[in-house]
Amino acid sequence: MNENSPEIVVIGGGTGSSVALKGLRHHDVNLTAIVTAFDSGGSSGRLRDEFGHLSLGDIRQCLIALAEESPQTEAFRLATQYRFSDDSSLNGHNLGNLFLSALTVMHDDIEVAVQMMSRMLRITGNVLPVALERADLCAELIDGSVLRGESTIDLRGYDPPPIKRVYLDRDVKPNAQAIEAIHNADVIVLGPGDIYTSIVPNLLVNGIVDAIHASHARTIYVCNLMTKHGETDGFTPIDFLREINAYLGVSVDVVLINNDPVPIDVQQVYSTVKAKPVVLTDGLGAQLDMWSRQQVCLPLTQVLIPTGEDELRVRHDPSKLAAAIVGLTNSVTNGFVDTETGMEAVNFAD
Repeated sequence: MNENSPEIVVIGGGTGSSVALKGLRHHDVNLTAIVTAFDSGGSSGRLRDEFGHLSLGDIRQCLIALAEESPQTEAFRLATQYRFSDDSSLNGHNLGNLFLSALTVMHDDIEVAVQMMSRMLRITGNVLPVALERADLCAELIDGSVLRGESTIDLRGYDPPPIKRVYLDRDVKPNAQAIEAIHNADVIVLGPGDIYTSIVPNLLVNGIVDAIHASHARTIYVCNLMTKHGETDGFTPIDFLREINAYLGVSVDVVLINNDPVPIDVQQVYSTVKAKPVVLTDGLGAQLDMWSRQQVCLPLTQVLIPTGEDELRVRHDPSKLAAAIVGLTNSVTNGFVDTETGMEAVNFAD
């Protein structure tokens, strides 16, 4: 780590945070990922239930995102991303989850396991679980019913009632290293990722929000590209900001919003699961001042071409997103030119 480089802390979950980390690892910054560990489904959830440790899937994704891309790590990187088939004796487990679980059981310490896997992958930066204690994420719906478990919230029925609030089923102490990273941060990035199951769970851990309030860091919220049915139907950037601010307890300093149109064929794929692009219309732009100090709109998307059984998907482009975050980190005057697009973004300097 370079002691003169800015300290960037990314708070979130596996898929969303890994996109930001993939881009940021190529910049001259000191990186720390603080990751939710309350997943209850899939390979990660089954290992948690069987062995009693934290959920490991999001941690594993962030480790891979920060891994050195070299011949020395290639075999291990590829292996840790392999998932066995559902009808095999390994029942759909991810090999990286199994490996990280084995290290955790062997040493009876998730932090030691993460450090060992970090060395094997030669990662840039640090990956920290937000807490070292288990808890279940719960959601209270507007009809008064309560769902228990991240996977239950994430994979519920096709037309579920909207979420009123999410909470942890027990008080959980924060990881001391996560608190220290927040204290030392120059910039704290929230997202991208599912708001209720990837970002907010980190803010529910005792002490995390207080640490963010006490930090001198600039907070950046990366707004979602698409809505999610049953969680964020009809959400605009203002709705996402309102929810983030409610759990954070203060307004974020900067919101980063994509203004790249989502292709029609991609929208048609998402429409099958009732998801729509998150769009900042002209009428909403002026209202953003109520929810964030600064706003930056840039083209930030990439469309992933289908492979195998995959479908067209839209994601944040790691390079574009990282360039925007680093530009915000280094900005000291009014005006910044995105290195990927050459497009100016204004109104975000102190």
